[in-house]
Amino acid sequence: MTVTAHQLRAAKFAQRKLVNQIATGLALIAMAFGLFWLFWILWETILLGLGGLNFATFTQMTPPPNDEGGLANAIYGSFVMVTLATCVGTPVGVMAGIYLAEFDSKSWLASLTRFVNDILLSAPSIVIGLFVYAVVVSRFKSFSGYAGVVALSLLVIPVVIRTTENMLQLVPSGLREAAYALGAPKWKVILSITLKAARAGVITGVLLAVARIAGETAPLLFTALSNQFWTSSLSEPMASLPVTIFKFAMSPYENWQKLAWAGVFIITVAVLGLNILARVLTRAKI
Repeated sequence: MTVTAHQLRAAKFAQRKLVNQIATGLALIAMAFGLFWLFWILWETILLGLGGLNFATFTQMTPPPNDEGGLANAIYGSFVMVTLATCVGTPVGVMAGIYLAEFDSKSWLASLTRFVNDILLSAPSIVIGLFVYAVVVSRFKSFSGYAGVVALSLLVIPVVIRTTENMLQLVPSGLREAAYALGAPKWKVILSITLKAARAGVITGVLLAVARIAGETAPLLFTALSNQFWTSSLSEPMASLPVTIFKFAMSPYENWQKLAWAGVFIITVAVLGLNILARVLTRAKI
């Protein structure tokens, strides 16, 4: 009995369809597995976090054991250090990304820069914290908010570099050529054409970097340490929300544990908000 070409094509199509259905099913199972744990974590965070939230959480300082208090100094410390680290790391990362995408994309210096950037992207944050401890904290003989800003800045820079370079490379070369044909200098083309065209992606990278450093604990343990009292001086140890959560969650005191969950809820909402904003900007029309 001979098999016709039509039957062979039908058999191959059925085989491909079966493989596709199996792969789709496995992908859906994997997605459901991930979403299950995500929603479980969010549910526990909301359930336990809302129980510790009140007006005092945002107005009072971290309390001693078995006493009333809040997280005002920790929230303020995190806000200051994250904001300053973003302001320091973003210009460096954007300028380095512009250099790699627009000026020198294939030289040994560009390759070395990308290699070092990849190492920084994959390096554990605790390594960055230990490095800043050895360079800054041990040299000045004091933990400080400045050291925390330096550590967080080193986490911002590689994320912004990678995002800026990738976004600029996606800009069509025809835009650059048209601007050069009109006599525009290179700096003007970069500032007014390519960077403007890639602004949504660059801003998204900055927001993702902020979302990353907002929840970092290990670098701040070795740099800013913590402070139970309110301080606006960056030359002193400064409280931060992730470190306070770590310290309070590990304690046996019920009031500290409630404040830890409240801090978890606050930082989760902030990070989710930044990620949602990044997604919105990514889909925005340029």
